[in-house]
Amino acid sequence: MRIFLRLVGGSSFRTGDVDRARREIDARYYANFMDVIERRERSFAARFDTVRLGPLVIGDLSCGADVRMRFGELGAFHVNAPMSGSMELRQGGGGPVLATAAEAVVLDPTGDTFLDRWSGDCRALSVKIDAPALHDRLESLIGRPPRGRRLAFEPRLDISRGPGLAWVRFARQVAREALSGDSLVQHELVARPLQEALLNGLLLAADHPWREELARPGGPPRPAPVKRAMDAVRARPEHPFTTTELAGLAKVSVRRLQESFREYVGMSPMAYVREVRLDRVHEELRAADPGELGVSEVAWRWGFTHQGRFAGWYRERFGETPSQTLRAAAR
Repeated sequence: MRIFLRLVGGSSFRTGDVDRARREIDARYYANFMDVIERRERSFAARFDTVRLGPLVIGDLSCGADVRMRFGELGAFHVNAPMSGSMELRQGGGGPVLATAAEAVVLDPTGDTFLDRWSGDCRALSVKIDAPALHDRLESLIGRPPRGRRLAFEPRLDISRGPGLAWVRFARQVAREALSGDSLVQHELVARPLQEALLNGLLLAADHPWREELARPGGPPRPAPVKRAMDAVRARPEHPFTTTELAGLAKVSVRRLQESFREYVGMSPMAYVREVRLDRVHEELRAADPGELGVSEVAWRWGFTHQGRFAGWYRERFGETPSQTLRAAAR
């Protein structure tokens, strides 16, 4: 289980200078290029209220004039939900999508991102979500690694009603409380459950391959020994676990742990260790600089000592070789 950061703090930022606004977005969200499209009707007047809550950055953003922005790959999931006005965005090779007060846009960690027009009358809830944290939350909710498919959202999210509207309202309320000063949201005992609730809420509100499974009434919950073993693996996947050690941590016999994992997780305990390690390798290779990091180094760090078997497992899990993932990170 990843250890989320507690609330780091909020920022209320105001400026009429485009370059200062660009640097603020860089510091809070992503490196970017920002340009005012036209100044005749409205003066540029950025108002950025942002707060970091563990794996999320939640912002109430407006610019006062029409602007356009250009980003590289975001490296995180991102939701733009206008409260007024509109945003026209493109990502990767996809066509333009329009974010409005009725329909938000959900962006992927991969693919160059373009905000072709952020209207001057647009005030938007802008939420950055750490990709590994969201993957971990999904795995925890479904009780197994999300095999065979990657977590990818449909770009459009209905925020005029239902779960989408409820999630947007919840995120705004959390941000307002966090920015209000001496708030309980800033206490770790409150911040951690709110982080999980926001991640859970997005997974329930937005369309992705596991949404229906999450929305259905659950089957029997995983037994406590299985959960203890899974939590230990996610906390230290690089550790040289054995089935015997995991059974000790789970406080059951080796046979009982193996039977429970097959029933509730669909694989053996050591296969689960391998799946979690492969996910960590994949995350690191996607974020790496190919000129500074090699596949063997990453594989070794996460406990893979046999390169041939590792390469085969990786290709089966992600549909490409580790080197292809690393090369793609350079583009």
